[in-house]
Parts: sequence; C-alpha cells; structure tokens
Amino acid sequence: MRIARPLIAAVVFLLATAHIVNAGDQLKAYPPPGDEQSRFVIRLTELGDESNCQLELMVGKTVTIDSVNRYFFGGQINTEIIPGWGFTRDVVDAVGPMGGTMMAVDPDAPKRDRFIRLGQAPYLIRYNSRMPVVVYVPKGVDVRYRVWCGAPGSKAAREE
Repeated sequence: MRIARPLIAAVVFLLATAHIVNAGDQLKAYPPPGDEQSRFVIRLTELGDESNCQLELMVGKTVTIDSVNRYFFGGQINTEIIPGWGFTRDVVDAVGPMGGTMMAVDPDAPKRDRFIRLGQAPYLIRYNSRMPVVVYVPKGVDVRYRVWCGAPGSKAAREE
C-alpha cells in the first residue's frame, strides 16, 4: 500500500502535465500574434548537459548599407509571463530608428546586405530543449539565435 501511493501520485502528475510534454500542444499557452506582430518559435535540440549552454536572441532587420560603419536599432527585448500558464515569452514592442557610427565612406563603395540588431547588450537566456522559445516582434523584423556552450567544469584563477 505504501508503494502504491507514490506510484499513483506519479501517474497523476504525468497525466496532469501531459500537455507540456506533447510537442503539438506546446504552443497552446502562447497567444497568436497581433495584427502588427509576428511570432517566431525556436525549437532547440536536446543536449547532454544543457546547464552549460545559453541561447542568445538577436532581433533586427536586414538592411542594405555600407560595410564600414557599425549600426544598431533602438528597442528592447522584454520577458513576459503568460497568465495562467507560468511560461515566459519574449516580446519586442517596437524597433526604433537605426543609429550608428559616422565614419566617412567612399560614395562609390558597394553597399551590402547586413543583419542589424537591437543595440542592447547580448540577450542571453537559459538553454531548455523541453519548451520552445517564443518571440513576438513587429512585422518585418527577424529573429536569429546563437547557442553558447562552455566547457564542463571550471578552472581556478591564480592570485598574483
């Protein structure tokens, strides 16, 4: 009888959280994007030790510009908790004007397409392959990402 209670509790828990595990149902918690929004979904692959990794979100636009100056867009990525679910989503309300350095460039120099991102510090979140990363941005804005993984373990610094 004592063994049966934990087993029954485990089965009830698994049945109650089945909607989280089912990949088809994972987006039920995330509302559809608004009329002026796009929703991007990143599904990460499972890694052996995900605690050593982080995901960098990069939000921006591809623009045809010179290859000399450094550019950025105004704006900020905000994390919101979805009411009733407890899951988070990342939202960019607006992408402001593009700014950048003002180095002189040869007017005849060829321009090229470059991905220009928001001018904030790198936006890193925990790597978690069990849930999708959902990002809402204004229409016409793209989302890219990069996975950063550190070596397992740590090294001691020397006191000098």
